[in-house]
Amino acid sequence: MASAAEQLAANLNLGVLSKATELKKRIWFTLGALIVVRIGTYVPVPGVDAAVMGEILAQHGGGILGMFDMFTGGALGRMTVFALNIMPYISASIIIQLMSAAVPALETLKKEGESGRKKLNQYTRYLTVLIAVFQAWGIAVGLESMRGAFGNAVHDPGMFFRLSCVITLVGGTMFLMWLGEQITARGVGNGISLIIFAGIVANLPHALVSTLELGRTGALSTVFIIFFLAVALGVIALVVFVERAQRRIPVQYPKRQVGNRMFGGEATHLPLKLNTAGVIPPIFASSLLLLPATVAGFAAGPESDGILQVVANALAHGQPLYMALYMALIIFFAFFYTAVVFNPTETADNLKKYGGFVPGIRPGQNTADYFDRVLTRLTAVGALYLCLVCILPEILISHYGVPFYFGGTSLLIIVSVTMDTVAQIQSHLFAHQYEGLIKKARLGGRGSPRPRG
Repeated sequence: MASAAEQLAANLNLGVLSKATELKKRIWFTLGALIVVRIGTYVPVPGVDAAVMGEILAQHGGGILGMFDMFTGGALGRMTVFALNIMPYISASIIIQLMSAAVPALETLKKEGESGRKKLNQYTRYLTVLIAVFQAWGIAVGLESMRGAFGNAVHDPGMFFRLSCVITLVGGTMFLMWLGEQITARGVGNGISLIIFAGIVANLPHALVSTLELGRTGALSTVFIIFFLAVALGVIALVVFVERAQRRIPVQYPKRQVGNRMFGGEATHLPLKLNTAGVIPPIFASSLLLLPATVAGFAAGPESDGILQVVANALAHGQPLYMALYMALIIFFAFFYTAVVFNPTETADNLKKYGGFVPGIRPGQNTADYFDRVLTRLTAVGALYLCLVCILPEILISHYGVPFYFGGTSLLIIVSVTMDTVAQIQSHLFAHQYEGLIKKARLGGRGSPRPRG
């Protein structure tokens, strides 16, 4: 087995990709789906003046609308059918996961396996529709009150426009939700994350050109641009380092005798990632902040002074309340999502069931408590790392007007999704290579045919 594994690792290269037919199909399906997503970000909502929308977004580009436009890949600025993007689905997933930890009926469904998971997914879809309708209605009402130098944002305001806008935006979100599930099942990588990833990456060249243009016109000094790009590269290096960092807990399996042979006695380890939650906390935190702030930002006119305008100003990008809520939500979801994906008690019971134990720790509850202590400390460090990566670049962006695409959240999403997708491609290549080695071993074990005599 050791020699086979070494041969597998040595022969793993991109040349194997030409022979991995299933993997090539998955990659082409993923690329085709992402192309469809990008095409949809240019299909406008009926009745909206694109020129006025572009002017309004340029005026409020440093606020919450600019950040939302980043996640939608420019769809909001053009007011297209994918203007809501996948954010309502993420918000619904957050709510269902929170309720599954608090409501006994949903917690029971969660433990029922595949059937329970399907029911929870169905509830998530229903809630996605409700959230998308709420957000789409707020956007439609807000669009009717928007005016720019070129005129009104909506050509023919009224109930017909509101209904058509809601149906179009909700339909776009539901299509993206379905497409994300198809990418996860038939493509490579997590479909929801890849849709957000595609929107951010698609506008990176434009963001880079805009930053350089600010330097050419003198709005930003050359020294600051170099410093900011160095900070961005430093954030990328930090993300790569931390996402690969893990705490390896030693695990020992006792020897046992079966007949005249001895089995077991292996020493292995249980890897615990420093950032177990991955990119989920910043996405969840951004989604929850965007849910009320987007509606408030659209519904509050530029000259209004009501409560909606107060909310929009308080939750504007770079404001102290926004930063404080953002950090608090990141820390909360880091601990919450880690608790969802890793259960110390269940892991300790599985180790005890198969005879494994952590040296120096009694099996059972003591092992579960040990896992919980280690995981809590790791998650605390991971949460602080996420806050550092997401907040520091955002402060520079809010104060100096650099595009959002170089922010900590966007860089974290780009690097994490890239690493996860590459890891899945490598696992498919390993599986393909392993199947090839098994076939060779079977053919070699049959021996050469006997000569005819």
